[in-house]
Amino acid sequence: MPSNHSQTQGWRMPAEWAPHAATWMVWPHNQALWESVWGVTLAEVQADFARVANAIARFEPVKLVVDPAALDSARALCGGNIELIPQAVNDSWCRDSGPSFICHPQQGLAGVSWRFNAWGDKSAHDLDRSLARRLLDELGLPSFGSPLANEGGAIHVDGEGTLITTESVLLNPNRNPGLSKAEIEDVFSRLLGVQKTIWLPGDPDHVTGDMTDGHVDGVCAFARPAVLLVDATHDQESVYAEVVRENRRALELARDAQGRSFELIELFEASAAVDARAEVFCASYTNFYLANGAVIMPAYGIAADQAAAQVLSRAFPGREVVPVRINHLAHGGGGVHCITQQQPLWPLEVPA
Repeated sequence: MPSNHSQTQGWRMPAEWAPHAATWMVWPHNQALWESVWGVTLAEVQADFARVANAIARFEPVKLVVDPAALDSARALCGGNIELIPQAVNDSWCRDSGPSFICHPQQGLAGVSWRFNAWGDKSAHDLDRSLARRLLDELGLPSFGSPLANEGGAIHVDGEGTLITTESVLLNPNRNPGLSKAEIEDVFSRLLGVQKTIWLPGDPDHVTGDMTDGHVDGVCAFARPAVLLVDATHDQESVYAEVVRENRRALELARDAQGRSFELIELFEASAAVDARAEVFCASYTNFYLANGAVIMPAYGIAADQAAAQVLSRAFPGREVVPVRINHLAHGGGGVHCITQQQPLWPLEVPA
C-alpha cells in the first residue's frame, strides 16, 4: 500500500475516546503457551478474556477473532451479541498484532499494519505477522504497510497531534536496529498525523522482565489532551520505583503538540495482587480501555481496585467505570488494554 508522503498526507489516528464502531479482540487458544510458559490454565485465561469482551459488548460491538480450533470455547463463554470471526492466529494480543486504525477527512477509514515481530522475536508469529492486513481485508479497508517494528501497546495518541512512546521498545535493537528517533517520528507523522512524539525511557534496564520491553500503556494513558494518568507505586525502594520516577520526570519536562505541559494524575498499581510465582504480573491500572461511554478497568479483587475506580471516575466524568477481574490474564503479563483494539466510528459523529 502507499507509503510516500503525498499518498499518506491527511491521515490521523483518533484518540481512544473518539466514538468507536467496534472493539477487536483475539481469543486465547494456545494452551502450551499459556500453561507451560506463563503458568496459568487456558480455561482461566479464557474466562478473563470473556469477562472483558462481555463487559465491552454492553457498550459497543465486539469483533472476536477466533482460531478455528477454538470456536467452541469462545461460543460457550461469550455472549451471543459478540461476533466471532474465524482466523488462524498464534497468540491473543490484538492491541499489538492488530491494525492501528486511522481516518482521513475525504478518504474515510484505513489501518496501519506495522511490522509485527512478536516483541523482538520472543515467540512464534508466523500467523500473527499478517493478522492486521487480514482484519483490514475482512473490513474492506485500505492497509498501509510499514517497515517499522511497532505494536499498538507501544503508542498512545491524543488525537491532537501528540504521541507518547518509549525508547526501550522502539529504539530496541530487537525491533528497529539502526533507526533514529527522527526516522521513527517521520513514520508517525506520515501515517498517524503526529506532530510531536514524546519519548519516555520505558524500561531500559529490563527490571520488570516485561516481554514487551516497556510498552507505554503500562506507564501512562491519556484522560484527555494534556492530562495523563500515570502508573505509580507506593514502594519507593523497589527497582521498579526508579523506572516510575524516570518516566514521570520525562513527562514533567515534556510539552505536547500544542505546547502544553501535562497534568499528571497518579494511578497506584495493584501491588497487593502480584503473584510472586508469575514471571511477569501486569499490575498497572493504566492498562484500562475506553469503550463508548465506559472505562473498562482491570481489577484484581483487592482494596486498591476501589481507589483506582475512584481516580478513573474523576478523570472520566460521564463514563461508567466497569471493573473486570483479570488475575489470570495479569499472571500472563497482560491487561485490558493489551487485548483490545478500537475501530473508530467513521465519519466521526459531530454533536448537534
